[in-house]
Amino acid sequence: METNLQKKMTARHITMLALGGAIGAGLFKGSGEAIGIAGPSVILAFLIGGMILFIVMSGLGRLILDQENVHGLSGIVQPYLGDHAADFIDWLYWSLWMVNIIAEAVAAATFLQLWFPHVPAWIFVLFLAILTTMINLYSVTLFAETEYWLAFAKITIILILIALGGYLVANEVFHIGFSATLAKMNSHGGFAPHGIKGLISSLLVVIYSYGGSELIAITVSETENPKIAIPKAIKGVMGRIISFYIVPMILLMIIYNWQTLAQTNISPFVLVFEKVNIPFASDIVNFVIVLALFSSINSGVYASSRTLYFRLKDNHGFTKKLAGLNKHQVPQKAVLFCTGTLYIGVILSYFLGNNLFNYLVGSISYSVLLTWMLISIGAFVLAHRKHSSKDIFSSGFAIVALSLILIGIIANNNWGVTLFTGILYCVIFLSFQKKQKHTLPNN
Repeated sequence: METNLQKKMTARHITMLALGGAIGAGLFKGSGEAIGIAGPSVILAFLIGGMILFIVMSGLGRLILDQENVHGLSGIVQPYLGDHAADFIDWLYWSLWMVNIIAEAVAAATFLQLWFPHVPAWIFVLFLAILTTMINLYSVTLFAETEYWLAFAKITIILILIALGGYLVANEVFHIGFSATLAKMNSHGGFAPHGIKGLISSLLVVIYSYGGSELIAITVSETENPKIAIPKAIKGVMGRIISFYIVPMILLMIIYNWQTLAQTNISPFVLVFEKVNIPFASDIVNFVIVLALFSSINSGVYASSRTLYFRLKDNHGFTKKLAGLNKHQVPQKAVLFCTGTLYIGVILSYFLGNNLFNYLVGSISYSVLLTWMLISIGAFVLAHRKHSSKDIFSSGFAIVALSLILIGIIANNNWGVTLFTGILYCVIFLSFQKKQKHTLPNN
């Protein structure tokens, strides 16, 4: 049996994979919540998050280019932050995706129930789990191609929304003028109706929404010519991710007042399609949203299974078996273990209902922040070693900005979610010491 992963992914695959991980429930479902928290100032929140994301991803690209034959996030940061931080970031990232695929599955079930209101959510989650498992088990090529076209579908719907939204805004400008059109954003309580607190609180959803872009790092071991493909993908994906969030937000705020976008139980995207009287608009957009969420689940299973594979492949005993590869050179048991998390989501959704999504977003945001921070610290150390003032400044800025956002989110997040996430991090952090004690006698 093969013991190495296949290098079958190309630049076009990993570009779409990063988009697939980053454009999901945060944009299609969470955007309405973020608008309700911050009002029109959510545009500024997405801009701030996008700027930080750009710096983090640029630093990630430099870390990848500086090394040979790296595997996963731990391999990328280990030479700069040490073994403990490397172990922590892998398990942190694994737990992030374990929680995220539940959030995406719950969101997908919510949208599917718009068509089939009498079907229990757990049936939809079960169907998504089986389908995702089959795609991820067969081969990395099937996964990459599936993810490419799923990402292509949701990018297409966003571009159509931008075109339709642009048409509606241009029509407004023609009738009432440019200044009056822009002023509509401020006509319902001002640009920041909930003040700076609302802006900071919305960053919780914004950071969650942008999380997944760093997924590019996980593809290193299965990418042809990673030194060329990954930097190219990072450059190509940045502008598109920011544009797909910020431009739609601006258009939505002009077309509708923010209270309408916040109070609706359907995606804000549907409202734009309905406004131009497209037949079956809600069904069309709803279908693409479900595809988008499935795409994000698909990416999450890939990221979590590969992270688990790299953490366990050098172990001994039972955990070593979880890292075994099938005939298609896919970590079969790791995939099955990670998709199994979706069934936990079924149980949680039964007890917590619609609140589950908000709780999960609160926990995921912390994990995204810490992952970005560790990447930025690694990039800062690399820049310091190479005496690059420009890179030292940019990575330092990202670290400070992420720290301030973390403080703001702690102050505004649900304390139960914060406590649960903090305990999880402590377990991950302290488990390294236990593993070291077990391996020390054999050294």
